[in-house]
Amino acid sequence: MVVERSNLLSMMKLSIKVLIQSSLSLGRTLDSEYPPLQQFFVVLEHCLKHGLKVKKTFIGQNKSIWAPLELMEKLCPESADIATSVRDMPGIKTGLGRARAWLHLALMQKKIADYMKVLINRRDLLGEFYDPGALIMEEEGAVIVGMLVGLNVIDANLCVKGEDLDSQVGVIDFSMYLKDPQATENTQDDSKMTAILDQKHYIEELNRHLSCTVTDLQAKMDSLEKTNSKLIEELTAATDRINALREEQEQLKQENANILQSSQRKEEVTLQDSQVELETYRQTRQGLDEMYSVVWKQYKEEKRIRQELQKELELQISLKQEMEVAMKLLEKDTHEKQDTLVALRQQLDQVKNLNLQMFNKAQVLQGHNFTPLFRFNCCFCSPFRAGLESELSTEKEQRQNLQRELHREQDNSTELRTQLQQLQGLQTLLDLRQEKKQLQQLCEEQEQALQDMGLHLSQSKLKMEDFKEVNKALKGHAWLKDDEATQCKQCQKEFSISRRKHHCRNCGDIYCNSCSSNELALPSFPRPVRVCDICHSLLLQRSSIGSS
Repeated sequence: MVVERSNLLSMMKLSIKVLIQSSLSLGRTLDSEYPPLQQFFVVLEHCLKHGLKVKKTFIGQNKSIWAPLELMEKLCPESADIATSVRDMPGIKTGLGRARAWLHLALMQKKIADYMKVLINRRDLLGEFYDPGALIMEEEGAVIVGMLVGLNVIDANLCVKGEDLDSQVGVIDFSMYLKDPQATENTQDDSKMTAILDQKHYIEELNRHLSCTVTDLQAKMDSLEKTNSKLIEELTAATDRINALREEQEQLKQENANILQSSQRKEEVTLQDSQVELETYRQTRQGLDEMYSVVWKQYKEEKRIRQELQKELELQISLKQEMEVAMKLLEKDTHEKQDTLVALRQQLDQVKNLNLQMFNKAQVLQGHNFTPLFRFNCCFCSPFRAGLESELSTEKEQRQNLQRELHREQDNSTELRTQLQQLQGLQTLLDLRQEKKQLQQLCEEQEQALQDMGLHLSQSKLKMEDFKEVNKALKGHAWLKDDEATQCKQCQKEFSISRRKHHCRNCGDIYCNSCSSNELALPSFPRPVRVCDICHSLLLQRSSIGSS
């Protein structure tokens, strides 16, 4: 690899030397067919291929110098245009063809030495493409970059074709560098003669181009004369049309002046009417505000009373529930007491009957004179009398108990009457509940009246806004003059003979026919007049809100 690097360096020196000497002796721009220039690219290609790694793909082995040259786009942004041009160049199918095109373009820019210097300074990146010991990775690469600086004195005008670059055979022709000096001098003479002939051919070709240019200019002159005559005719016709339009404009100005006077008179009348209506509306609004404040105070007071009644009703409902439970318990207790009272009365009747019988027996015994017998049987009757007395005392006690029970039952009856009176108070509660429903209904009616009043107020506000809009239309919106408008305010299209100007009777601006084709009756115009699309939609929306 050392011997190869030495040989390639020597060949690069010879090719650059021969290329510079021949170009200086010829004194003209080099083209793609110049043999020393072709040999220079062949030698440079061999130098770049030295030590290049072979990459294996699915198709086969690939060994191309385009990969390291494509890396230059990232290292030096100035070379991005060359890489883009090479990729977009038609006819190039191989990486070697792209690399040759890149070298040709870099030489024409006189930047090949700068680009190669940037490339060899990044040996850390070149290690991915080249083996150790490659020419571009060693000192010989820096020497070659130094020699490439001398090529900046050459002006290269190269024809870069994709199919030629792909098919070129990169073989070094050593015979070019082994010619004798005499042959070289003859060659230089031939080259000078060739240069003279080339200059002659160039002058002839330049004369031919000039004659063709003169012929083209003469044809253009004829066409311009014809166009000028047509333009003169069109200018005459346009002048006639302008005169007619001026006359029509004068007529329209007169009509506009008449319309403006009539509109001013109508505006004054409408303004007076609107002022009267506005004053009436203010008075009505003041009365409505006072009525609304009074009704609002009444509504708040009734709302407070309603809340208090609601609380009282809830309290009475809870008391009613408690009373119903107490009534059920009292009814149950009353039935039990009545049953006990009936039983006690029956027992009292039996005791009374028994006492009556005993009294009758005592009367019978006293009525008969059985004193001897009584005296005789005194010892026998004494126990019977004691028994009767004990029974009488027992009956007396029972009678007293029954009387106490009777008093208790009377007290219970009194308590039941009191509870009955409380139940009658519940009826009063039901009456209050009915009265509450009536108050609620009255409150709802008053709320409905307030809503109607609010609707009336909103309608009055809308009327007020309409009056304001009319006043604004009468005062703020000026009638735009025809000379002040050159295009439609809505669609921004220029006015012309076919696209006429039209005023909107609501806002006073100027529109084309398609943007002001609607008609509506305005407060200042009783009959339907022309309005623009914007005013038409706005007026329809206000009309729908006012009717709802």
